Amino acid sequence: MIDQTTIQSILETAHVEEVIGDFVSLKKRGANYLGLCPFHNEKTPSFSVSPTRGIYKCFGCGKAGNVVNFVMEHEHYSYPEALKYLAKRYSIDIEEEEMTPEKQQELDERESLFAANTFVNQYFIRNLFESEEGKAIGLSYFKQRDFRESTIREFGLGYAHESWDDYTKEALKNGFKKEVLIKTGLTIEKDGKLFDRFRGRVMFPIHNLTGTVIGFGARILSSDKSKAKYLNSPESEIYFKSKVLYGIYFARTAIVKQNNCYLVEGYTDVISLHQAGIQNVVSSSGTSLTIDQIKLIKRYTPNITILYDGDPAGIKASFRGIDLILEQGLNVKVVLFPEGEDPDSYAKSHRTSETEEFITKTAVDFLTFKTNLLLNETSGDPSGRATLIKEIVQSISLIPDPINRTVYIQECSVVMGMPEQTLMNELNKLVRNRFGKKNDIEPENLIHEEPKQLLESQLEADPLSIRFQENEIMRWVLTYGNHLITFKDEENGNEETISVAAYFVSDLEEDQLKFENPIYNKIFDEYKKATLNGQTVSESFFANHPDKEIAQTTILLITSPYHLSENWEKNQIFVKLESDELKQNAIEILMAFKLRLIGKQLKEIAKKMQHVTDEAEIFVLQQQHFELKKLEILIAKELNRPLNY
Repeated sequence: MIDQTTIQSILETAHVEEVIGDFVSLKKRGANYLGLCPFHNEKTPSFSVSPTRGIYKCFGCGKAGNVVNFVMEHEHYSYPEALKYLAKRYSIDIEEEEMTPEKQQELDERESLFAANTFVNQYFIRNLFESEEGKAIGLSYFKQRDFRESTIREFGLGYAHESWDDYTKEALKNGFKKEVLIKTGLTIEKDGKLFDRFRGRVMFPIHNLTGTVIGFGARILSSDKSKAKYLNSPESEIYFKSKVLYGIYFARTAIVKQNNCYLVEGYTDVISLHQAGIQNVVSSSGTSLTIDQIKLIKRYTPNITILYDGDPAGIKASFRGIDLILEQGLNVKVVLFPEGEDPDSYAKSHRTSETEEFITKTAVDFLTFKTNLLLNETSGDPSGRATLIKEIVQSISLIPDPINRTVYIQECSVVMGMPEQTLMNELNKLVRNRFGKKNDIEPENLIHEEPKQLLESQLEADPLSIRFQENEIMRWVLTYGNHLITFKDEENGNEETISVAAYFVSDLEEDQLKFENPIYNKIFDEYKKATLNGQTVSESFFANHPDKEIAQTTILLITSPYHLSENWEKNQIFVKLESDELKQNAIEILMAFKLRLIGKQLKEIAKKMQHVTDEAEIFVLQQQHFELKKLEILIAKELNRPLNY
């Protein structure tokens, strides 16, 4: 259990833009930062981060929260796990009881999976550096690959002994349950016996974005051809191969800084380039590139450079990956290393500056790369050349941005010596066909069928709904609650200064009015307590409230997708803000709320009068209706609003 003082220290120390910046490429927009939302697929940034308020909000999917909520949501952490992550990031000490086997059993399943991987990874590291077998086989292998000890330790590389149940026994002895070890994929159960999945292999731990070990890649060093050269952890609740990139934890900051991501094939390619000082590099871990992996890169940069070795068969197989990158709207370049070389070997045999220069000078866009690679194969073959052109136009058609598509068609026209209009016709046909399939339109109808926006059925609006007025009151209380406004007593001429929050609280209390939204009543109760005790509470108090509903509601109310451009002030264009007339606006918001409440009461009385037969009761209802109607007209006149219901 983390004490409240430490939690407060974490919340005060953690900068929301820094933490989110570890996962999302953010750009300054006025007082806030803007980026692509990590919680849904979008092409136009709508994810806003407010450093002054310590919150984030996506105006596309609606996700919102504070720095702790972000880590919880993004990494699927529990509240304590998120706090521990932030504490570690900002070097804040958290005193915890030593983890006993009994305590270990109390951990929830997901946290246990993380803990098991971390424990076994540390065991692999000790094997590598401290055991005779580890040093003789594992460490010598890494040294042969010219990995420095600092690099080996940074990436957490290790060694699994050639034993049937070496680390499984060690984990069980330290309180880990066999069910947890099996679910991580570290241990296999067969005929009632437990076996290590990884034996006699060097180990490459796979980290998530926060640096936690979620799985392993393992390479065998013997010449036994009956065993797979590389073996990976199976998928689990915390490890999904198609959504993970090897090295992303170590590369994400450099990717943002360089505004480019180098994509390589294997673990050693990543490590060698990183050791050489080229750190914006990740690997798909030997698997085919997936959309989820591309989206992960897209959070940090729109630019990908794929680094290939000189194997033509492997390069052709990668064309699908290039098309997937284009389809996601990213810019892709390709670097082809000399025959017999790969990123790992090239980085070892050349200085960093030479490697960087080679990558920069030889990087070509996908069109040039694909054309150069296939053009020789189609020399003297008109049919093959036509197929090649169609393949290239097919790739261009996947690009979502029409301007980029047009530019590439113009380039293709020059390279292939084809009329631009011919290529454009083919492109348009492909785009139309894709649109038709997506919207289930028959091909023969595509010429006349224009994309139509689906019309949503309109819900009948209630003209007497008080939802908007309640939202406005709470938004003002949360945003301007501690701002002061002054009222003058007409009888004695004295002035009274009161906070905006206290004004709303006292006025609504006097009229015994409640909100229809129960969460708003919760927030108001907190303000009432604070007002009675002479305390002040800020919006950050509610944005970081332990009650998740209160925190979420607060963030939704105080965030806005709009901000004034700095250019307005530079050009001497001054706009009146709502905060410039706090008192008048507060009064009008409260009166508008009461006007709606009166309208609802009048409607209810009119309904009752239709069913009441007792004359005395009808008279009472008529009197109530008359008094309320007078009050309604008075408030409407004060607000200069017509009564249109």
